[in-house]
Amino acid sequence: MAKALDVIKKKRAEAVGKIISKGYLSTKRVYVGMATCEIAAGSEEVMEVFRDAVKQKGLTDVYLSQKGCAGRCNLEPTVEVIEQGKNPVRYGQVDKQKAAEIIERHIKNGEVIEEWVID
Repeated sequence: MAKALDVIKKKRAEAVGKIISKGYLSTKRVYVGMATCEIAAGSEEVMEVFRDAVKQKGLTDVYLSQKGCAGRCNLEPTVEVIEQGKNPVRYGQVDKQKAAEIIERHIKNGEVIEEWVID
């Protein structure tokens, strides 16, 4: 029979492994607006570009998730990039091409694309 402390250590190791594997400790986070109105504006295609980049281009330190309505229907689809130690950046009217450029210029090279930033 396992000792209680051994069981706790095993459970802790499993929990830490899940946290790391899900990317919760990543230094970069990307949130794509996926409310109903954003989906109608094309956010599913935008999300797919980011998913593909995370899976195929080796963006290992990026946590990708969706977010709800931002109340900015005229600026949809929206994407928010949050980097550790920096102010969040929100991009508006993101399509597949802009998403690819956000990945290359902002996420990979640290360049905020000012002309697409929304307040």
